[in-house]
Amino acid sequence: MNSKTTKLRPDYEISRVIKGGWQLAGDHGSVDRAAAVRDMEAFLDAGITTFDCADIYVGVEEMIGEFIADIRKTRGAEVANRVHVHTKLVPDLGLLADLRPVDVEAIIDRSLKRLGVERLDLVQFYWWDLSIGNPQSGLEVLKRCQEQGKIAHLGVNNWDSSDIQPFLEAGFQLVSTQTQYSLLDRRPENGLADWAAFNGIHLLCYGTLAGGFLTEKWLNQPDPGFAFENRSLVKYRLIIDEFGPWPKFQELLSALQTIGKKHGVSLSSVATRWVLDRPQVAAAIVGARYARHLPQTLEVFRFDLDEADFALIEVVLDTAPGPQGPVFGLERDRNGRHGRIMKYNLNTRPDDKVHGAI
Repeated sequence: MNSKTTKLRPDYEISRVIKGGWQLAGDHGSVDRAAAVRDMEAFLDAGITTFDCADIYVGVEEMIGEFIADIRKTRGAEVANRVHVHTKLVPDLGLLADLRPVDVEAIIDRSLKRLGVERLDLVQFYWWDLSIGNPQSGLEVLKRCQEQGKIAHLGVNNWDSSDIQPFLEAGFQLVSTQTQYSLLDRRPENGLADWAAFNGIHLLCYGTLAGGFLTEKWLNQPDPGFAFENRSLVKYRLIIDEFGPWPKFQELLSALQTIGKKHGVSLSSVATRWVLDRPQVAAAIVGARYARHLPQTLEVFRFDLDEADFALIEVVLDTAPGPQGPVFGLERDRNGRHGRIMKYNLNTRPDDKVHGAI
């Protein structure tokens, strides 16, 4: 069956399903911290060795760090070293104009401290507005951190090919780009995937289940509107609007359920498998808070989609345009309906100031 792992570089192997951390941060509902940390061990033992987080995911680096420390204490360094952590560096929009190299390195040092590790496996860089400040200077700091042994690999986050190309030309060695990619949002197919293949860059994909919309829970349900308990659901409900009207979304869920029944798996596993089978996709990031959904998460490795399955899905996709334009283009428009729900200044908290400019 399908391999659980892939190599971003000859010396760096990750799990093809990555445990996401966004759902453990604020604005996504209550989290049982102790249970979430405890359950990370089940993911590791199941072969999901790679964990995604960010400097701006409040409390998540600390939670993963607590998990790694506990595993190191109870099961030894060899088992703890199986854990790979992908974090992000996302300087606040409000600080970009005056961000100094010392501020960027301070964020890296803070992530190392939170995670309790000597080296970060992958740091994914994002700059909210490339017309403000000096993003290349920020990446140069990360490159120096690589040379110092603080970072193993560099990637970027939520940029399209035209955003990334200048940095490749400037000599930065990037292994990956993290991008939203799902049956509802196929914007990476507007050129990014082909460009990434040509340049040897892998896609790490989030939103593959659209915040839980691509699950049985929403099959045959009426349109809920936008009155949700967390920002993640609002974000992906907007994506459904771009995909097509709610009835078209229901057509997609119905097709996925038909395929899932054929293979004896959930419709969400079909949705994830579809993303994993797309060109240049290295991994799908699945935002499971706890281990109770782990058996269903692992279904994705038990089956293959065949030509008939792809054809059934294409019947729906052919009549559903989905979001248009570059990846993250809608979200980057701070005056648009997608951009207005974003939070652009989450890196520094009143109780945790690392920027010398503050």
